[in-house]
Amino acid sequence: MESLRKLIHDITEETTLITATLSQLRKREGVSYTKVQIKPVELKKKIHYQFAYVHPNKVVHQNIPAEEAEEVIVKLFEQTFRQGMICTPDADYQILISKKYKVSILTKSPSKTSADLAHNRKKQYVLEEGHPISFLVELGIMNEQGKVHARKYDKFRQINRFLEMVEDVLPSLPEGRPLTIVDFGCGKSYLTFALYHYLTIQERRTLNVVGLDLKADVIEHCNQLASRLNYSNLRFLVGDIADYNELEQVDMVVTLHACDTATDAALEKAVRWNASVILSVPCCQHELFAQVESPVMEPLLSHGILKERFSALATDGIRAKLLDILGYKTQLLEFIDLEHTPKNILIRAVKGQSDRKEQLWREYTAFRDFLNAKPYLEKACADLLPASVDSE
Repeated sequence: MESLRKLIHDITEETTLITATLSQLRKREGVSYTKVQIKPVELKKKIHYQFAYVHPNKVVHQNIPAEEAEEVIVKLFEQTFRQGMICTPDADYQILISKKYKVSILTKSPSKTSADLAHNRKKQYVLEEGHPISFLVELGIMNEQGKVHARKYDKFRQINRFLEMVEDVLPSLPEGRPLTIVDFGCGKSYLTFALYHYLTIQERRTLNVVGLDLKADVIEHCNQLASRLNYSNLRFLVGDIADYNELEQVDMVVTLHACDTATDAALEKAVRWNASVILSVPCCQHELFAQVESPVMEPLLSHGILKERFSALATDGIRAKLLDILGYKTQLLEFIDLEHTPKNILIRAVKGQSDRKEQLWREYTAFRDFLNAKPYLEKACADLLPASVDSE
């Protein structure tokens, strides 16, 4: 390993690294990520190395000072990975390590130019400014030269933030066949069009996307726009979430701002479809406000504004825990509304396997009973949960 250590030392010492990718796990036990990508970044006028740990359903970033990076890279090769590709301006180095730790370093012609360390000063978006994107032009966010209108820049950033959340879960979507996506309560459909563009044009996936909303005039406008854009596999329907039964299988369910228990109705649909990914921004969580009751929490619950905020947070906590019990890995992320300034919570759930279902159920019921809550989602999914739900 000495030759490899010297190579890494020289590259980090001379700050010539452009990018590196470490792959091929030595052993899978105890390691939740599948590869690590490394690149230099400039933070507070000092060189750091950004390590991107790629998990099946997320990417975790860690910025490490230059003087510490060498040891981290060497340790990853010694303990975790058997292959690597290190790119510098002078050469590409392919690293191969045998099961007996014999190291081979193959030197190839350079494939990349010097790294741009200024990335932190200019945000790299999923949808780039400077290149006209048809749906953004049609929606009045971009002009025909690809420049984002100043008054629409917040929308541009918010759309990109949503697509970053989608990008993280791409590995969890099925491969080798068309994807079916349903957007409940699609409204003006900024994000529906963004999702369709990103997955079909940038990721080259074949899609069948349905947007559903109660407002007939909005749906008509969206269908006209989809026609102008030649988005042939995107269609919009007037309808209610609870009554929609057109599809037997759906891979991704999106539900943004479905009011009160309409969010729960959408989540139930997603679970029964066995959807691989759920993205939900709840809205107007009134159900728990009328139910929650706890003498211990009276100092908080006696104030209407505090009770309202607590009820909304507790509702999303209950939804996330129930999704975990139902076989999903759930995250609650901050999401800024497209129409207003307040920050909301986005529930992102990815289908997985859990061997802690009974423990999660005990944790959930203890919290539910403490609040004296009778959640809609629990009753709707009673037949899928570890214990039957009280029918009252």
